[in-house]
Amino acid sequence: MDRNLRETMEAIFHPNAIAVAGASEAPSSFGYHFIRHLLDYGYPGHIYPVNPNKEIILGLKAYQNLGSIPDTVDYVICCLPASKVVDLLLECPAKGVKVVHLLAAGLSETGRQEGRELEAGILHTAKGLGVRLVGPNCLGIYYPKGGMASTYGLPQKPGTISAVFQSGGASQLLVRSGELHGLRFSKVISYGNALDLDESDFLDYLAEDEETRVVAAYFEGIKDGQRFLRALTNAAQAKPVIAIKGGRSLAGAKAAASHTAAIAGSEVVWRSVLKKTGVAVVHDLDEMADTLVAFSLMPGIKGNKAGIMTIAGGGLCVMAADICENAGLSVPRLPDDIKNVLKARAPGIWDWIGNPIDASLIVAGASSSFFDLAKEMASILSKSPAFDFVLVELTDDNPFPNEAWGEIVCAQTDAIIKLHKENLKPLAVAVSGGTFGNHVSKYKRWDILGAQKAKLVEAGVPTFSSMAEAASAIRHYADYCSFSLTR
Repeated sequence: MDRNLRETMEAIFHPNAIAVAGASEAPSSFGYHFIRHLLDYGYPGHIYPVNPNKEIILGLKAYQNLGSIPDTVDYVICCLPASKVVDLLLECPAKGVKVVHLLAAGLSETGRQEGRELEAGILHTAKGLGVRLVGPNCLGIYYPKGGMASTYGLPQKPGTISAVFQSGGASQLLVRSGELHGLRFSKVISYGNALDLDESDFLDYLAEDEETRVVAAYFEGIKDGQRFLRALTNAAQAKPVIAIKGGRSLAGAKAAASHTAAIAGSEVVWRSVLKKTGVAVVHDLDEMADTLVAFSLMPGIKGNKAGIMTIAGGGLCVMAADICENAGLSVPRLPDDIKNVLKARAPGIWDWIGNPIDASLIVAGASSSFFDLAKEMASILSKSPAFDFVLVELTDDNPFPNEAWGEIVCAQTDAIIKLHKENLKPLAVAVSGGTFGNHVSKYKRWDILGAQKAKLVEAGVPTFSSMAEAASAIRHYADYCSFSLTR
């Protein structure tokens, strides 16, 4: 990353002063919301509302224009109509403005000639003045550590995931979904039409950013393919990159063009490029959030061999094995040392039990309490060299009444959390049923499962809502770990 781009990114993420052009006290306006976000998220620098018709906006002194602001301004959030952007840009050099975030839509993404011409004029003016642009047609920056956000209710606690998204709405959905999975984000960039600063610039920055461990990305189209390939390769060599390619179908490509004026490109070419660079390719935001759980919360995986235990009946064990193998994971046989443990603890049925381990069979044949054996079995799997990781499934499939079943699943949750802290081997949990957060179901067992799922997430245990989600995410991560060893 060259010096000029580094200085630009410094102005975006660590501005000493931000002006909001088009600031307003009308709650229906973006000029109101962006001032509100800076205040609510605790932006530490100077905030300058710009509105020629107001003296005070949300308790802050307002200014007629950029020129009337007494100090230097690093970053401008422009909430003005596109037709007024050029005039705003002409004011920027006198105030030392380095970057302008353009919220405005209605430009080249409309496909109309006047929109394309206006956008071209904005870029020409900005380049002539030495001002860099984020957008247009984007929500901009979410950087909780720096008190910057583009919407309400996002976590204020920062994390180590960063995201480069052509879509602002999709980026916000990822952050909200990620929060339910225990994920936190460092920097999230919505860059829209990429008139000036684009995905390659942000990838170059995040590749070197010490606050970023994992990069998530959503691309609809690329204007400079060779430069993008270099930036993506560089980023993927520095840290994991998980990407969605929007506009893969004909209908999606048309939607992408009307959304951000993106040229979607060939699906075959895209997949080839992403595979070549070692990027984990996912298909939607749910799969991305699950995959981020594996990449962010699990230690390195040495292979794809799964040791599986389910707190369920035999049918779910069979499906768990099928799901894992269909996802590209290996489900090896139980080794003799584990068989010997089972033979001693459940002599009547030890030879029925395989991998996945069916806990209901252990209950039926065990000579000691279920609680002790269930907790011990997860630990035994974690200690065995036969497996590269352990996957536990919690479900409501159990013959005991609610009270006894609740004690079983709660004890298993506590055992998993303890085992996770011991960090013997990568561990993940699929909680099939229930909901995150508050109890909302009329079905008591799902209420209990929901509470256990929330407890696991709070403890930092990689937690998924189904075996299929867990298997897919872990496969992506195992592939990445294997790829990293070969390059």
